[in-house]
Amino acid sequence: MSEQTGSPREWLIPFAFVVCAGWAIWHLPAYIMDFIPHENESLHQQMSELHERKDILAWPGLFGGYADFLDWLALVLMPIVFAFGMRDIRIAHMEFAEWRPVDRFSLFIGRITMILIISMTLIMLYEVFLRYVFEAPTLWANELTLWIAGYVFLFSGLYAMQQRCHIRIFILYDIVPRWAQHAFDVVSVALLNIFAAFLIYGSYSQVFGVKFYRWEMFGTAFDPPIPATVQPMILIVIVLITIQATINLIADWNLEPTAHTAADDIDQDELDAIKRAVGEK
Repeated sequence: MSEQTGSPREWLIPFAFVVCAGWAIWHLPAYIMDFIPHENESLHQQMSELHERKDILAWPGLFGGYADFLDWLALVLMPIVFAFGMRDIRIAHMEFAEWRPVDRFSLFIGRITMILIISMTLIMLYEVFLRYVFEAPTLWANELTLWIAGYVFLFSGLYAMQQRCHIRIFILYDIVPRWAQHAFDVVSVALLNIFAAFLIYGSYSQVFGVKFYRWEMFGTAFDPPIPATVQPMILIVIVLITIQATINLIADWNLEPTAHTAADDIDQDELDAIKRAVGEK
C-alpha cells in the first residue's frame, strides 16, 4: 500500500460511494417491497404510499417491482465502487503503519467518513447562508445533518479501532510482562465479543423487525428515516468493530511491546504548524 496520498481518485471514489449509498438508502422502501414484501396487506399499503411520497423521480419500477432503473443502478454500483475504493487505498503518514490487507475495509470506511464530514459541513453552511442572507431556511438541512452525523459517529468508531486510537488505559498494561499483556488483550476482545453478542440478541427483533422492516420515520417536516436506518447501522457497526478488534488482536500478537509516555499525546505536525504560524523557525 503506497503512502502517497492526495490524488483526486481518493476523493472521487468515496464520494461516488456516498452518492450511490445515499440514493439506495432513501429508496430502501422499494427494495423492501421487492425483496421482503410485507405479508400484512395494511403494512404493505402503508409502505407503498410512503415510497410514492418519498420517491425522488417517481419512475416506474423494473421487473414488475417498485425499484426503478436508478434504484437498481445504485444498488449494483455500491459494491463495485466499494471494491475499487478498497483496492486504491493510500495511507497517510499519520495513520497506523502496521496495516494488513484485511484493514482495507475499515480504511475505506474512514475515507467515506471524511466525505460525510465534508458533506455535513457544506449542508450547514448552505443552511446558514439561506437563513441569514435570504431569510429562507430549509426544512431539511438540520435533520439531514443530524442523520449524517449519526453515521459519522458510528463509522469513526470502526476507523478508530483499526487505527488503534480508541481510548485505552495503560497504567497496568505497561508494567506487566508480555504474556500478561496478551492475556489482557484476549480478555478485552472477549468481553467486546460478549457485549456485541448480547446487544444483537436483545435488540435484533426490535431494530430489524420493527424499525427497519416497517421503515420508521423521524416524524418531522422533512421526515427522514433516521430510526429505520441508524439503529440497524448501530448493530452492523458493532459487529464490524468486534471483527476489527479480533483482527487487531491477531495482527498485533507478535509485535514488540510499545512503551507509552506523555509524549505520545503530542502531535509534532501540529506543533510545527503552530510554530510556522507564529513565525518561529
